[in-house]
Amino acid sequence: MPVVPSLIIAPIREEFLASLPQRVSTHPLGCHRRRIPDEVIFDKLIEVLVSGMGNERVADATCSATTLRRRRDEWIAAGAGEALRLAALAAYDRMIGLGLEQLSADGCQTKAPSGGECAGKSPVDRAKQGVKRSQLTEAYGIPLVTEPAPANIRDDTMLTVTLDRYADLDKTLGPLPSQPALSLDAGYDYRPVYAYLDTRGITAKTARRGERTPIQTDGRWVAERTDSWMNNFGKLRRCTERRRVCVEFFIALATAIITIRTLIRRA
Repeated sequence: MPVVPSLIIAPIREEFLASLPQRVSTHPLGCHRRRIPDEVIFDKLIEVLVSGMGNERVADATCSATTLRRRRDEWIAAGAGEALRLAALAAYDRMIGLGLEQLSADGCQTKAPSGGECAGKSPVDRAKQGVKRSQLTEAYGIPLVTEPAPANIRDDTMLTVTLDRYADLDKTLGPLPSQPALSLDAGYDYRPVYAYLDTRGITAKTARRGERTPIQTDGRWVAERTDSWMNNFGKLRRCTERRRVCVEFFIALATAIITIRTLIRRA
């Protein structure tokens, strides 16, 4: 049984492979060993993403762990993961429509036992290595931006980088709403955050520090649900990748799966 249902993985695989640049062999004598098909490598990497297992445990007679890492790095250099994420968002926007007038942001901390470029001492896990994801979603919970950072970085300091990446989506989705509403939890209740949002023309719905505010009142539950969707992927729930580009690659794959899955359910 596949780790992701075929009705979800098939269109994702097709779009991903179509975005890859054409490979030209430069060896003067050719190669005696046939190249493993990209379809096999893609399915293996999806298994790595969903299960969280290492490449060595996923490898078998059809593909070695070294080939998995080498092909993954080729695809990262070609920007295939980000292209897939943007294509999924564009498809959802055309068929269903993204609710960009109402945004939600939240920070989520996960374990990173291997350390790495995106890891830091977690303040909620006895200073063990962890990764924080700054998550921005639209009204239904489709992940628009997922920015990884060390776990000891505060949520409010990551908001500017997250919203800057959101602004770049106009190249894919067209003009974005000029004055969206943004739901935030108490971790963003600071004056610099309000000042920054005023300059961006964003209306903030922020829970106050020290006050008990139900999560259903201001729409923050949408981002919390998206965090839960992301944590269903073993590679993101317990990140063992040390390089930032690898973390971003698997985040892009997870975002595409969540987007296409929701598109199929709502279509």
